Amino acid sequence: MKNLKKKRRKRLILLSFLFLFTSVGLIGYAMRDGINFFRTPSQVVESPPDPSEVFRIGGLVEEGSLVRGEGETITFRVTDTNVSVPVRYTGVLPDLFKEGDGMVGTGRLVDGTFVASEILAKHDEDYMPKEVVDALKDQGVYVDPREQEGANGS
Repeated sequence: MKNLKKKRRKRLILLSFLFLFTSVGLIGYAMRDGINFFRTPSQVVESPPDPSEVFRIGGLVEEGSLVRGEGETITFRVTDTNVSVPVRYTGVLPDLFKEGDGMVGTGRLVDGTFVASEILAKHDEDYMPKEVVDALKDQGVYVDPREQEGANGS
């Protein structure tokens, strides 16, 4: 009788671990495409990712670089004020997208051009993605808009 209980307990523990490992494996497999790494234009130029890697790039839309092509194709350059990377996007840009403002794009680097599948723009005058702010602060070119308002006497 004791051997039967031991065998059942061992089977239950073994099945529990098997179920746990299978669940973790399936969750990891499902999330493999959902994890996108953020890079600045400088990081993209220094160590270009594989053309198959999906990642996010963020920075400022370079002044004078926005060109609307035929149809819905738009090209522009994204910069961190140190280096700029050409971007090509086919689709409708967000309403608040404009030159000189912050943006984050998701896509792949193909032949030196970032081909975006999604473009996000700031949502008000004070917003910029945290990663972009950190990258600009590291280069010493970021000025907090709230500090700028105080200096202007606003």
